[in-house]
Amino acid sequence: MAKQELKRDLANRHVQLIAIGGTIGTGLFLGSGKAIQLAGPSIILAYLIVGTACFFVMRALGELLLSKAGYQSFTDIAEDYLGPRAAFVTGWTYWFCWIMTAMADVIAVGVYVRYWFHIQQWIPAIICLIILLGLNLLTVKVFGELEFWFALVKVITILALIGIGVILLVIGFKTNSGTVSFKNLWVHGGLFPNGISGFLLSFQMVVFAFVGVELVGVSAAETSNPEKNIPSAINKIPLRILFFYVGALIILLCINPWTELNAAESPFVKTFSLVGIPIAAGIINFVVLTSAASACNSGMFSTSRILYNLSNNNQGPSNFAKLNKNHVPGNALLISTLVLSGGALLSKLIPEQAFGIVTTISAICFIWVWGVILICHLRYKKTRQDLQAKSKFKAPFTPFINYAVLTLFVVILIIMLFAEATRPALLLTPLWFILLFALHAYRRKKEKNIKLSA
Repeated sequence: MAKQELKRDLANRHVQLIAIGGTIGTGLFLGSGKAIQLAGPSIILAYLIVGTACFFVMRALGELLLSKAGYQSFTDIAEDYLGPRAAFVTGWTYWFCWIMTAMADVIAVGVYVRYWFHIQQWIPAIICLIILLGLNLLTVKVFGELEFWFALVKVITILALIGIGVILLVIGFKTNSGTVSFKNLWVHGGLFPNGISGFLLSFQMVVFAFVGVELVGVSAAETSNPEKNIPSAINKIPLRILFFYVGALIILLCINPWTELNAAESPFVKTFSLVGIPIAAGIINFVVLTSAASACNSGMFSTSRILYNLSNNNQGPSNFAKLNKNHVPGNALLISTLVLSGGALLSKLIPEQAFGIVTTISAICFIWVWGVILICHLRYKKTRQDLQAKSKFKAPFTPFINYAVLTLFVVILIIMLFAEATRPALLLTPLWFILLFALHAYRRKKEKNIKLSA
């Protein structure tokens, strides 16, 4: 019987836009307001630091993925360099990361639709899941097309913001908050108006803003010509960070002094309202709706592929390793979507705390995944000189940069421990890892007993 394989139907334009979609998400559109309130203008530096760290994680991942043709995702890499236990824990943690993130996004879809239609928010949330599930069950090319257009909406919005902002800066436009000027970056209490503590406390939301940047690695098994497309997508990440995050935030803070922005609302809505666009709120509501749907779409894609890969490697139920006639892991996609639908229940039980808790847990788990990638790369550098010699996409500044980024991640976790808003989620998250290590030990013991009895 022929071995089932994922189809390589993602073209270069899909990979490029998946990479953009992975670096522009709800963390920028929704979370930046809260982050700005904590850090003031120094939030720009926070995004620059975390964005740079993510770029080096991606360069390490890119070199590892292209070093061996058989790699489906970074769980295969973890098994090669850290063993089956690390692969099991990392794979299931990555699945959990995206489940938590997509739960928040599918809830958000329901909230945004209520801007136009006064219906219970769980209804549009479920409709969104059903539509995305149906489309994802077709072919991976459909996923690529969805992400292409979702990402395009985000890009056009930020381009419009930056373009309008530059014009306002040049003409010295006056708003209700004052004159649009670069001076707004430092005249309202300086670059660090809340001190170093406010700057550091913003890092949790900044980390969450970058979750999904590694999605290019998950899509590697379904990418045509990965040797060309993956390096191209990864190498453009710094420019995207500078433009879409740093550039957009500079313009936002030049138009709106940081003191005028509310943590509970999107700074993008505020900005378009200030410049006199009458339907600004509706436009931005549509953008954040598509952004949430895009993140949910990415979550469905990544959770199904990671579940498929885990099962293929005997680290999950065998039923999830089956592909449908379109070469899509249908069973894995269905179960992931079913779990995602629990987001509506979570929203009902703890509506005020739900988003903050799931984003914090997601950020912590993503730090684990990114850390594993860097550690695997260190092992690769130490033990696989033969593969390094053939590598055409070498990660720069290793091993120094690996240790530097790992240190940054540890510091961010320590900050979360001292922050009142993030401490509960940080203390709860280890329970997930304890569960996974216990499950892996149980599976190993069960397998050993079966071999002995045979």
